[in-house]
Amino acid sequence: MSYDYGKQEVCAWVRKNFDANSTILDMGAFEGTWHNLLPEYKNMDAVEIFEPSVIELREWDIYRNVYLADARTFEYDWYDLVIFGDIVEHMTVEEAQKMLEYAKPRCRDIIVSVPFLYPQGIWGDNPYQIHIQDDLTPELFDERYPGFDILCRPTEDYCYYHKGEK
Repeated sequence: MSYDYGKQEVCAWVRKNFDANSTILDMGAFEGTWHNLLPEYKNMDAVEIFEPSVIELREWDIYRNVYLADARTFEYDWYDLVIFGDIVEHMTVEEAQKMLEYAKPRCRDIIVSVPFLYPQGIWGDNPYQIHIQDDLTPELFDERYPGFDILCRPTEDYCYYHKGEK
């Protein structure tokens, strides 16, 4: 599930920093939110673990490629931008750290969006929607995932980060 908070600000940032020919990987694409918000980016691929969502995404034909895969183990060479939209909280700290560290040298920038202190169980018959890191706070995010700067914090309980200059 994805939240609307701050998405327009993040889209403006993407448009300012990446031209329309940039390659983008939408990790955990679910319902295609990022492609729908950034339709001019035709070189956008999607990774989704929940097969019913993959079937829909492929039928809608909105992404260049749609991969039925686990973001924690998906391998790729290079994308200009990798978006981890509301997926870090769905895995263990160690799994998320490994996934983000894998991405850092394989892209120009990363966007990570996370809710803070937000428990969630199965949603829409999707067992992957469970929040394993429902304890996340800004302080814990900084501690667990160093090297990210705040891109946009539209509410106290939600934040977008990007690969920082640190």
